[in-house]
Amino acid sequence: MSVDTDDVSDRVTERLGDLKRMKRIRRFGMLLVVALVGVLFNLALDQVGFSIGEIIYYWPSFREALGQFFPTTTYVGGLVFLDFDAYWAFIVERGLFGKAIITLSMGFAGTLLGLPGALLLGVLGSERVTPFPFNFIFRGMMSTIRAIPALVWALIYIPLGGVTPFTATLAIGTDTMGNLGRLFTDALEEVETGPIEAIESTGADRRQTIVFGMLSQVVTPFIAWTMYILEINVRIAVTMGLIGGGGLGYVLSTERGLFHYTNMMATILVILVLVISVEMISQRTRSYIRADDDAETKGLLQLLTEFPQRMAESMWR
Repeated sequence: MSVDTDDVSDRVTERLGDLKRMKRIRRFGMLLVVALVGVLFNLALDQVGFSIGEIIYYWPSFREALGQFFPTTTYVGGLVFLDFDAYWAFIVERGLFGKAIITLSMGFAGTLLGLPGALLLGVLGSERVTPFPFNFIFRGMMSTIRAIPALVWALIYIPLGGVTPFTATLAIGTDTMGNLGRLFTDALEEVETGPIEAIESTGADRRQTIVFGMLSQVVTPFIAWTMYILEINVRIAVTMGLIGGGGLGYVLSTERGLFHYTNMMATILVILVLVISVEMISQRTRSYIRADDDAETKGLLQLLTEFPQRMAESMWR
């Protein structure tokens, strides 16, 4: 059987031409995407009033504030060091470790308050438990809760007694129901069908099937996700104080209003110690229950460098 070499050559040439055209189209598409992102970025900067000139204008004031954030002192030999005594004096004067306990209590209590509701909504939101489309009623409830940041929930609860640690804890508990409930639902969607069928074959009713066939498979993920949400809720508890919810955040807000930057930095250091301590305990607990020491363990340096990003994310959860 003879092969027409000219025909094969034409097809190869045509295929190469198609590949080149596709490459040019992809390149053009990428350029369009980059241009679109650039335009949107420029519009976003205009909306927030971003200006390099303003940064330059206020830079001397910012540099002066940095000097107060990091006060220095001299020791023997004229060596200049960071003045930790200034931080410690304010920490002792204002009892910041006691305020840290209040902040931790808000995060811990809020997590436990929201846990039953999260478990209920999470289970009922799973299609394995509640048939479609009725499960979307509960998914919608969780989505609605998650769509409203915890700070806004605190404002909603103001009529219950103002912005206090009590209402801040209620807000954290409400936020936990949405966030943790959704994580529970996702975990239940991934359970194996074998144990469920085995429980059903014994004549178990629907409730027993859910408890022993489904929930028994996700005990470890449930604990791990709860510990993770606890980390987030402690950071949220700090931000609650910025609007008057008490604890370390309230001290930070007060000192910012007085332009006492050294005191602000002292408060930030205590916040750093509190949040990182909770995260290390949480991550070690998750690592232990998952029997995977490498998956969840982070070094202190990594926790420190990721701290600002995690705080910003927690504020609007």
